[in-house]
Amino acid sequence: MLLGISFLATPVKFLAPSLSLPVALDVGRQTFMVFNWVEVVLALLLVVLTVGTARRWLQATVVIIALIVAMQTIWLLPVLDVRVQVILDGSTPPSSSLHMIYIVADALKLTLLGILAWRICHLINQSLTIK
Repeated sequence: MLLGISFLATPVKFLAPSLSLPVALDVGRQTFMVFNWVEVVLALLLVVLTVGTARRWLQATVVIIALIVAMQTIWLLPVLDVRVQVILDGSTPPSSSLHMIYIVADALKLTLLGILAWRICHLINQSLTIK
C-alpha cells in the first residue's frame, strides 16, 4: 500500500493534464488522511504483536516504523494540510522542505518494512527447514 500510494499513485496524479493542481492537491490530502489512519492502525497492530518478543531487532524496527508514522500523523500531515489549504485559497505558501521530509520518512518506512518482511520470511524458512 505504501509503495502504491506514496510512490506511484500520488506522483502520477500530477501528470494528468485534465486534473487541476487544486483538485489534485485536495484529492491527495484526502487520500493521505485516510491512508494515514490505516497506517496508524497497522503500526499499533505491529507494536502489539511484537511486545514481549525476544528478538530485539524486531522490536527496534517496529518501534522506528511506529515513530515515523507518529511523526507523520502528529506533525507533518497537519502542517502539509495547512499548506494545501493555503494553495486552495489562492495564495502561495512560503518555501518549505516539509514535503521532502515526508518523502524521506516514507522511503525509510518502506525500507524498514522491506527489511522486516525479509527477516521474518528468513525466520519462517529457517523454522521450516529445521523440522
